[in-house]
Amino acid sequence: MTWSEAQYLDCLQSERRAYAWVMEHHGGLSPAEAREAALRCYPYEPVDAPYRGLVFHDEAWHWAMLAIHGDRYVVEHPELVHPSPDYEALE
Repeated sequence: MTWSEAQYLDCLQSERRAYAWVMEHHGGLSPAEAREAALRCYPYEPVDAPYRGLVFHDEAWHWAMLAIHGDRYVVEHPELVHPSPDYEALE
């Protein structure tokens, strides 16, 4: 997918915000720690970077749950497979 810079930045900001929310509300991080975690998970990628934005193929909920509970979260915490209504309300 070819994105304009504005589209990429909008998506990046949205995913960072959602990831930080999950890390704060489900991961127990402070707001500052959650924002820092989101920046690490969603760094800015230059326009010419191969696979730019590939992280967007799964939503922030998934990446945050992996960080909090590990790659078996879908088995060990099936109630977390789908985003919560509060998370969905972020959009």
